[in-house]
Amino acid sequence: MNLDTALGVDREPHGSSDDPDLLDFSANTNPAVPPGVETVYREAFADARSYPAEPPEAFREAAAAYVDCDPEAVVPTPGGLAAIRAAVGLAVGPGDTALLPAPSFGEYAREVRLEGGEPAFVDADAVLDADPSDHALAVVCAPNNPTGTDYARADLERFAARCRAADTVLLVDEAFRGFTDRPSLAGADGVVVARSLTKLFGLPGVRAGFAVATGELAAGLRAVRRPWNVSGPALATGAHCMRQTGFINDTRERIEAERARLRARLGERYDVAPSEAPFLLLDVGSDGRSVEQTVADARERGVAVRDATTFRGLDAHVRVAVRRPDENDRLLAALGVGDGPTHDDTEAGPNV
Repeated sequence: MNLDTALGVDREPHGSSDDPDLLDFSANTNPAVPPGVETVYREAFADARSYPAEPPEAFREAAAAYVDCDPEAVVPTPGGLAAIRAAVGLAVGPGDTALLPAPSFGEYAREVRLEGGEPAFVDADAVLDADPSDHALAVVCAPNNPTGTDYARADLERFAARCRAADTVLLVDEAFRGFTDRPSLAGADGVVVARSLTKLFGLPGVRAGFAVATGELAAGLRAVRRPWNVSGPALATGAHCMRQTGFINDTRERIEAERARLRARLGERYDVAPSEAPFLLLDVGSDGRSVEQTVADARERGVAVRDATTFRGLDAHVRVAVRRPDENDRLLAALGVGDGPTHDDTEAGPNV
């Protein structure tokens, strides 16, 4: 990669509103954080006077227990995107192609192009039926962003076996997998799993995540990983979060219930895609509205929704996060469905 190449690969916008006057449904981060997380982060300040432990065994052990794999297979990274970049960098070289889902996270294609490769797009809902032969890399986002499509482990394992037979590295982005009770593919041969602590634990600014791989892939990821690449406070906070099983289970239950409620209500006006993720994809064109007008109207009512036309293949869609019940009622009102709270505010609890 040279400077001209880097400058020619544009980064697409990726949601999230920093406007304090808006309730943000444009980003898919949990509105709650695990109990005790601020205390852990503050207490880690004393350790920040020294370099983090190398390798960071406590974090690796917590991550391994979290996704059920060998701690030796865990490679800590400053966020899930860093894990994705490392995997793409290992697998893709100039002239290679990578099998990518679409619509999906735009950074996959950007990272492939930065390595001199060329994306080969396939429908996200049919990605496991695609032929990985002749591709250096195949990517699956599970659940997929922005459609919400998820894939059973058995189906992922069969696709992974086909990738191994084709000598194609499989990258599985599990940024939203923690919101489900489906097991991770972490530890499967020939597979790199990328995990982020941003989404489930509501901590995008901490920048902690990890990759999981075995064999030569694991050795390659460890070799390209820079020492001390995750701060001491981020390691301590991440390890703490991944042990909070009660918080994780409560979040899953809330998301499942609220996603079903939102989809039913929003479906009265819009075409809403099925989802197993903490967000929903709406075709606002089905209501005769433009995306621009929908986003603007919601904003006027104090709510930020994601313009999903930045995703490949979508031209009439917005994406909305699933938040707490009272917040979701505001979303419904902002999108012209419902006119106020319809739930018992006492149901959610402060940390759900």
